[in-house]
Amino acid sequence: MKLSHLGVPIGPMIRVHGGFANRTYRLDTDQGSFAVKELNLVDRRTYHVEDVFRFERAAFAAGIPMPEPISAGQHTLVHRWVEGKKMPEAPVSAAYAFEIGEILARIHALDVEWTHVPIEDPAARDWPELAERAAATGQPWADELASHVETLLAIAHFVDTCERAGPVVLTHKDIQPWNLLARDGRPVVLDWELSGMLDVAGELGSTALSLAKGRGFDNIEPAIFRSVLDGYVAGGGVLPPSGPSWFVFMIGGWLGHTRRNILRCLAGVEASTGPDLALSHESVRNGVRGLPDMFGRLPELETLLRAGEADA
Repeated sequence: MKLSHLGVPIGPMIRVHGGFANRTYRLDTDQGSFAVKELNLVDRRTYHVEDVFRFERAAFAAGIPMPEPISAGQHTLVHRWVEGKKMPEAPVSAAYAFEIGEILARIHALDVEWTHVPIEDPAARDWPELAERAAATGQPWADELASHVETLLAIAHFVDTCERAGPVVLTHKDIQPWNLLARDGRPVVLDWELSGMLDVAGELGSTALSLAKGRGFDNIEPAIFRSVLDGYVAGGGVLPPSGPSWFVFMIGGWLGHTRRNILRCLAGVEASTGPDLALSHESVRNGVRGLPDMFGRLPELETLLRAGEADA
């Protein structure tokens, strides 16, 4: 990494553990503290670094609460370090959720050029083969994967065939608890590298559901879900019609994330970038257990949307 533009280091660069996709380090120099992110280019597509950096600069200039973007290279992103409280995977407060909705509306209103047309590959259908390889290599989650192969194939079909409600906007695409901080009780939005074009329903459904629930789907707080949407409307946004398209982006992203981590586990070696192997195993277990649960609850989640419309 070429980091000389950040000043003279006053200590060693320290890795910050816990990233699900990339590796992040803290660097303290005579010019301040910085978050240095090493992008995982091994098992993820190429990041649109220049476009993302331009989008981040526009969002920061518009007052979106986020770390200041400092520099971007092919392999590295640098931001000013921000102190804040990490958000647990648990329902947030109504005020926090409302402000996230407002932030999303402000992000969607930004006028930023985006040069990449989104191209979605069909969802992978190799789940039977992956289950066979997992069993042959003695993976600790092999039996669970084998028991859910048909459901995972059904999820892939749903992802490919569900009609997406418009409009499509340039947005963050990954506002989840692990990409948020609380500073003085208010949100700070981290990790913008997956930014791109997405339908509003997919962004709102993923964000509102993530902030309204705990680790599973047994504790979803409808009032928190609705607070995100109320904040979005208060910020000038317009809600799309309810339907399964609100949740297809979330479940499709989780499906792809689980598959990528299965492949890392099957390789059986510690890669030089991306999540540690132990974290990949944890991600696989969470996906194999959580994806069938979420898929089975889609009618319940649609009811949550319709109830909110009735209350509005």
